[in-house]
Amino acid sequence: MDNKLLNIILAVFLPPVAVFLNKGVGKDLLINIVLCLLFVIPGMIHALWVVTR
Repeated sequence: MDNKLLNIILAVFLPPVAVFLNKGVGKDLLINIVLCLLFVIPGMIHALWVVTR
């Protein structure tokens, strides 16, 4: 399995973990956690955007 494919699957099921593994601790992780707390779908979209960027 390709690493990018694994990151995309992780972004769908565990968005903050995917952002953390790609960007580390920083503003992207904080934004994703806030989006996931508000509603899961925006957090998932943000994680997919960070992973595929």
